[in-house]
Amino acid sequence: MSASVSPPRVGVWLIGARGSVATTVVAGCAAVTAGLHPPTGLVTETPPFADSGLPALASLVFGGHDTLDCPLPKRAEELAAGGVLPYGLPAAVAAELAAADQEIKPGGPAPGDQRGEEELIAAFAADIRDFVRRCGLARAVVVNVASTEPASMDSPPAGVVLPPSSLYAAAALRAGCPYVNFTPSTGLHHPALAAPAAASGLPYAGRDGKTGQTLLRSVLGPMFVQRALAVRAWSGTNLLGGGDGAALADPAAAAAKNAGKERVLADTLGTVPEGEVHIDDVPALGDWKTAWDHIAFDGFLGARMILQTTWQGCDSALAAPLVLDLARLVTRAHERNLSGPLTELGFYFKDPVGEGPSALGEQYASLVGFAARLREDGVTRRSADDAVPDDSRERAGESGESGESGESGESDSGLRADERWGEDR
Repeated sequence: MSASVSPPRVGVWLIGARGSVATTVVAGCAAVTAGLHPPTGLVTETPPFADSGLPALASLVFGGHDTLDCPLPKRAEELAAGGVLPYGLPAAVAAELAAADQEIKPGGPAPGDQRGEEELIAAFAADIRDFVRRCGLARAVVVNVASTEPASMDSPPAGVVLPPSSLYAAAALRAGCPYVNFTPSTGLHHPALAAPAAASGLPYAGRDGKTGQTLLRSVLGPMFVQRALAVRAWSGTNLLGGGDGAALADPAAAAAKNAGKERVLADTLGTVPEGEVHIDDVPALGDWKTAWDHIAFDGFLGARMILQTTWQGCDSALAAPLVLDLARLVTRAHERNLSGPLTELGFYFKDPVGEGPSALGEQYASLVGFAARLREDGVTRRSADDAVPDDSRERAGESGESGESGESGESDSGLRADERWGEDR
């Protein structure tokens, strides 16, 4: 009688690992694996994904970076007290929370941190590699679930260092790990990382998880177009507390968040209607949010009508299953040697990378097609031009070639991006 072979374990390295979303991801994965709760909200647990070769939830091992020091078990208790996690769940999955907490390393740059960006990237990449090696993992994916950065960090002036989200993204490339940006922060979108990302041969996805108001917009926008109804104005308000509420109280950070919401309307309606989205920080709401939309549209013979929607939900509970979906899909794509932007995962994002549909129905069809693609045998990289030697993944772009991106990779300091962040020195 042959011994059973355990499935390979896969790492999920969370940036912002002590936050509400990350804590809910770890606790939720443990709860579903133990059969304590059904996999509600996990798209990858539905029939179209059954034979796609995705890593089992039980095979996921969690770690990450954070600048906070609150232990995950305590954070989980706080979330349970606020109604985010079910009563008693933190105690039921205490061992899993403690194990993940042991794998969380200090992030940065913290106040007073004198390390330069190269030192930070090298340290972050070393943490990820050590995690993979010590835990005996087949591979790992880096997922950014940290607080939103100001929009101005997308194009910093000369002499300004990479924003933290891009430091972590560069570290993921250097460690040879695929990357997911679940936030509107810069991450791999920074121009200096275009060449290293293209040369790495790694898959990546992002950005800004679509969990509430924009999810509705991606459904309602196509409805108005398909029914030939003219949208005159579309205004919205978000009320939220917790870490997101505090972060988005910064107008620059709110602008980064709203850019994705506006893109959905522009892409689905073919025009940008009047109106804006306002984000208000209401600390008393904690991890709960309310999103309200007011849509003015014209019907037959110019009849003026109004549609109003109200979405009330728990941000972490909405985001956590999507993070687990993305971790499983992207690690499977990595296993199948896919590389570059995974446009088929636009279903999960407000501002998806690459060119793809913006209507939720079309995005879902693309996602199901991607699941079928992951089932196929002999899947290769998207093109022979993308192929790079395996050892170059850790270096994240030893040459200065930018592949299909068309970017030279020149940074403000005059060095190629891959010379500064891609090589392990």
